[in-house]
Amino acid sequence: MRWVRLGAAGLVPVWLAGCLVGPDYSRPSVETPLAYKEGGAPATAMPGRHWRPARPRDEADRGDWWRVFRDPGLDRLIRLVDVDNQNLRAAVAAYRQARALVQESRAQLFPTVIGAPSISRSRNLGIERTTLTLQGSATWELDLFGRIRRTIESDVAAAQASAAEIAAVRLANQAELASAYFQLRYQDSLQRLLDQTVQAYQRSLAITENQYAAGVAARSDVITAQTQLQTTQAQAIAVGLQRAALEHAIATLIGRPPAEVSLPRAGLSPRPPAVPVSLPSDLLERRPDIAQAERAVQAQSEQIGVAVAAFYPTVTLSANGGITGDPARNFFSAANTFWSVAANGNQALFDGGARAAVLQAARAGYDANVATYRQTVLTAFQEVENGLSGQRILARQAGAQDLAVQSSRRAVEIALNEYRAGTQNYTTVVTAQAIALNNEVSALQILLNRFTNAVSLIRAIGGGWDVRSLPGGEELKQFRTLPIDTGQALRTDE
Repeated sequence: MRWVRLGAAGLVPVWLAGCLVGPDYSRPSVETPLAYKEGGAPATAMPGRHWRPARPRDEADRGDWWRVFRDPGLDRLIRLVDVDNQNLRAAVAAYRQARALVQESRAQLFPTVIGAPSISRSRNLGIERTTLTLQGSATWELDLFGRIRRTIESDVAAAQASAAEIAAVRLANQAELASAYFQLRYQDSLQRLLDQTVQAYQRSLAITENQYAAGVAARSDVITAQTQLQTTQAQAIAVGLQRAALEHAIATLIGRPPAEVSLPRAGLSPRPPAVPVSLPSDLLERRPDIAQAERAVQAQSEQIGVAVAAFYPTVTLSANGGITGDPARNFFSAANTFWSVAANGNQALFDGGARAAVLQAARAGYDANVATYRQTVLTAFQEVENGLSGQRILARQAGAQDLAVQSSRRAVEIALNEYRAGTQNYTTVVTAQAIALNNEVSALQILLNRFTNAVSLIRAIGGGWDVRSLPGGEELKQFRTLPIDTGQALRTDE
C-alpha cells in the first residue's frame, strides 16, 4: 500500500494537468426588454404611477411576501405549507437525491481501495497447515480528459436546479393557498351580502303585504316579493358549498385532513395592497423556475463534455499487495509479502457509431434545454405584464363599479318610496333590487379579482426569491450536510 500511496502522489500533478474536453458553459442569451409594456419607463420618471420599482436585493421585497396583505389568518396558514405540504416534501427529497449524486460522482476522483483478508486450513501428508492472507487492492481511473469532472459539474448544476425547484414548488403552493384563501373570504363576503339582501327582501315583502291588506296592491305583488325572497335565500345557502370546497383545498395544501381544518368567517378587506415590481432585467434573478431552467441548461452542456471524453482513452492504475503465510510462524517476515502495480489503457477503436450518437443526443438535449429556458423567460415576462395590466384595469373597473353600486342603491330607495306612495308598480321595485344585487355581487367579484391578481403578480416576480439562495457549486461538492431554506420542519437529512 506504500507503493500505491507513492504512485498516487506522483500522478496527482499529471491528473491536475489533464484537460477538459467539450464546451465550457456560458449562460444562453435571452432578449430582455428595458421596461415592462404596462409599466412604461422606469418609475423614477413616472411619479403618478401606482407601482414602484424594487431592486431584487431590497430586504423589504424578500422573504414573507404574503405579509403585504396584512392578514394574520393568511400568514398563519401559509407558514404551515413549509411544515406538512407533501409536494414540497417530495421536492426536498428530490434535492437530497440530486445532492447525493454529486457526492457519488465526486467519489470517482479518488481511488477505490478494497480489503480482502482470508484464512484457510489444509492437511497434506498428515501435516495440518493454517494460511492467513491479508490482502488489499486499489484501482484509480485518471481523469485525464475531464469525463469525471464534467459529470460532477453536470450533477452540481442538476442539484442546483433541484434546489430551485423547491423554491418554485413552495411559491406555487403558497400562491395557490393565498388564492384559495381570498376566494374563501369572497364567499364569506358574498354570504354576508346575501344575508343582508334577504333581510331587505323580507322588509319589501312586509311592505307588499301591507299594501295588499290596504287594498292598494295586487296579490301578485305579494307572490312576486315572496319568490324574490325565496330565490335569494336559496342562493345564500348555495354559498356554503363553495366555501366548504375551498376550506378543504386549503387543508390539503397545508398537509392536513379536511376534517381537522375549520376557518372562521371573515370577509375580504376593502382594498388590495400595491405590489412592488422590479425591472425586467432583474426577473432573471427573481424567478426560481427561470433559475431551474438555466441550471438544467448547464447540466446538459456538461453532458456534451462527457460524451466528447468518450472518444479519448481511459487510463486506470491498479495495485495489489499484502502478506500471506502461517500466522504462527514468523508471519510478518519480508518473505511473506507480495505486491504488484499496473497501469492499463483502454481505447474503443470501433463501436458502430454509438459514441457519435450519444454526442449528437447530448447536443440536441442542450438545444432543447436552451429553448425551454428562453421560453420560461418569455412566459415570465408575459405573466408579469398580465399582472400589471390586471392591476391597472381592475382598479379602473372597481372605481366604475362602485359608482354603479351607489346608483343602484339609490334607484331601489326611490322605487320603494314611489311604490309606497302608489305611483309605481312593484315590477319596477323588483327590477331595481335585482340590478342592485347584481351590481353588489359584481363589485365583490372585482375585489376578489384584484386580490387574486395581486397574488399572481407577486408569484410572477418570484415572490421575493433570489438566485443567491441556491447552494454554491463548491458547497455541493463537499461531503457534508447542506441546509437549504425549505422551512425548519423540512430541513431533514435522515
